[in-house]
This record gives sequence, structure tokens and C-alpha cells, in this order.
Amino acid sequence: MGRTLHEVLRIREARDHRAGRAIDLVGRPNPGIDWDSKIDVLRLVRPISGRGDRGSGGRQAPRPQRVWNKIPDEIGAAIVNLALDEPDLSPRELAVNFTDTKASFVSEASVYRLLKDHGLIASPAFILMKAADRFANPTTAPNQLWQTDFTYLKVIGWGWFYLSTVLDDFSRYILAWKLCTTMSAADVSDTLQLALKAAGLDQVNVLHRPRLLSDNGPSYVSSELGDWLKDKGIRHVRGRPYHPMTQGKIERYHRSMKNRILLENYYLPGQLELSIGEFVEYYNNRRYHESLDNLTPVDVYFGRGPAILKWRESIKRKTIEQRRRLHQQAIAA
Repeated sequence: MGRTLHEVLRIREARDHRAGRAIDLVGRPNPGIDWDSKIDVLRLVRPISGRGDRGSGGRQAPRPQRVWNKIPDEIGAAIVNLALDEPDLSPRELAVNFTDTKASFVSEASVYRLLKDHGLIASPAFILMKAADRFANPTTAPNQLWQTDFTYLKVIGWGWFYLSTVLDDFSRYILAWKLCTTMSAADVSDTLQLALKAAGLDQVNVLHRPRLLSDNGPSYVSSELGDWLKDKGIRHVRGRPYHPMTQGKIERYHRSMKNRILLENYYLPGQLELSIGEFVEYYNNRRYHESLDNLTPVDVYFGRGPAILKWRESIKRKTIEQRRRLHQQAIAA
């Protein structure tokens, strides 16, 4: 059903007012005519004199000649060069990386605009799966809750292998991983033993052991794993079936890993293990997580986050003060 002319004009009026414009009706429709949306409404409206994009008297509104917070040309060139050297980094990651490595603050929005001006913004080559934001009772420190899961990877000529991973829920730090030929309870316990060693909990008795979160796969519900966990003092929590929030973090990690390492074909298990190891090193030590205040998992896991955030804030203040001073000097010159 077409809209009446009155409805069309109301819609256009609301849109133009939001854009800082106003319209004036040239003529009113004849009540006896059935007006509909096919009428050329543009012929019935015109800008009100002295309003809209121009100031009083029809003159163009003045615009600032110089923005005090403009990124200097040399900084812009350095950001573009960084983007060319690190094509996998998003504007957010580039902004944080530049702040950390060059001790000069730049916002994510500024990096995005700069890269877009240089034609360096493209659609992602893959779709990222968004994990749920947080549990109803989120963890507050490392080693309170560990997530574990298997994922499938193929080696040409060898068949399918199964990657077992243990991730710290609070920091997203990858504690341990193992490439297996099966998905048995022994494979799970071996991976968990590596995680206990990495966390320094294999020989130390602590009051609160990490809880383990897994799905309901056969290896996780087996009595063999249950006995092993009981011996280690680890409480086992299994997620609800078909509930994506439960293990969203480790599933997102596996998706990100596969998006990277499956760009290559592998003909030997050793090649695949090497690529997994390289990605884990990158993920733990160099990948900035938006959910972690743009910190890396290793910084959060080992408690370096507050000091890094404080340092970044000081860099931001110094950079803004420097840009304001350069702007005042340019005006005075």
C-alpha cells in the first residue's frame, strides 16, 4: 500500500531536520485527488531561504582551517607503513600496537579513517564467530576456571588429527595443547597435566584448584577422567548441550586458529604441530583482545595489565598535549 503525500512529506521533513535542513511546502494537494507514493515529491519541496547548509544571507558557513588534534603527517605515514607490514591486524590492533611500540597515542577511529583514505580497508576474508560476553558469575582471576575442548584438523595422506586445548577463562591464555590421534580420556588428562605444569600447580598444593569446564563428549564424561580429576582435586563442570555461551571462548579460539593455520596444506603431522605452536605463541603474546582492554592474554595471566593500561594512559595524555602545543605554535606563526 502506497503512502499518502502527507506521510511522505513528514518522513522527508524528519530526515532533513536531522541533517540540519528544513523544507517548505510549495503547494498543497487537492483534497479530491488520490495522492500516492508515485508522485515526484522532490518537485513539491524546496529549501527555506537562509536555512540549511548555508548561513544567514546565503553565505557558506565557516569551517575551521586547522584541527588541533590532527595526526602529523609523519605519524600518519608510520601508521600506513605498519599496516602494510602487518596486514592481518585490524585498525583496533594497529592503534594499540602503534601506541605500545612507538609511544605515541592514536585512536582506532583515526587509524580506520587513515587506512580508508589509502584504500587499505577491505572486507574480512572470513566471518568471525562472536562468543557470548560473559557468564552470569564471571571469573575474577587466573586459574579459577579452565576451558577445554577438542577440534579437528586434517593432514593430507595421514587423515584426521584431534587438537586438545586448555584455555584459562579469565585471561584467555592458552595453558597447554596436544595434537592427538584419538579423543580419549587419556588424551584429555595428558593435556591437563601439561596445563598444571605450565601453571606451576603440578607440585604445589593450593587451597583452590582450577575448575574444569568441558562439553559432554565421551572422553569428558568417562569414569577414567573423573577418577583422574578427583585425584588431582579438580572439580569438573560440564556445559549444557546446545548452549553456545558455555564454551564460547575456547570455541572462538579454535575458530581463529583454524582461520589462520588452515590457509596452508599439511603433509606431515610435524608441519601441523609447528604451525599450531607458532599461532599459540602469537595468540598468547601478541594478539590484543578487545574484551581484555586491548591487552594480550600473557599480560593478563601474569598480572601485568594494570601497569600497561596506566602507561598507555600517560602516553595518551602526552600525545594530546603535544598536538595541542603544535597547533598553538602553528596559529601563532
